[in-house]
Amino acid sequence: MVKLDKIYTRGGDKGQTSLGNGDRVPKHDARVTAYGAVDECNSVLGLVRRDIGSDEAADTMLVRIQNDLFDLGADLCTPYQDDPKWVPLRISQGQVDRLEAEIDAMNADIPPLKSFVLPGGSAVSSWLHLARTIARRAERHMTLLAEKEKINPLALVYINRLSDHLFVMARAQNNNGADDFVWMPGENR
Repeated sequence: MVKLDKIYTRGGDKGQTSLGNGDRVPKHDARVTAYGAVDECNSVLGLVRRDIGSDEAADTMLVRIQNDLFDLGADLCTPYQDDPKWVPLRISQGQVDRLEAEIDAMNADIPPLKSFVLPGGSAVSSWLHLARTIARRAERHMTLLAEKEKINPLALVYINRLSDHLFVMARAQNNNGADDFVWMPGENR
């Protein structure tokens, strides 16, 4: 278990931070940028949970996702090695499978799309759309990192699936899509 008894360490005062393996890198390093975007997504999900109300099923999913996002951050924070000195925390296939099962369950009651959905609707749906776009940004940072360094391939699958999950949950929170705003191409020409 993690124990933090001192919040500031002064270790980052000169623009560097420590990775999970102890290596020091600049705070603008591609790896730090990737897990920083994951952290931003997680923070927005905290706002969603504040406003989710009595939807216990959705809140339960979000609690699991927030924990998964800390796992993803830990995964990205620790450089990938073929023969590590210890077993680092990595995103697993089971976490991806759970997201897919939840997507399918939520989507079962939502009519198929006939156009793209504009972000908005209820406050919860709007926050979920924001979290989705931040997850997509994290994914872009992760793919950039993956071009430079080896990363857990399931980390990329997880973040891709998460943005789908958040999209479907946003629709579910908009009265199963009935209150979605849809794109009307060329409407304002």
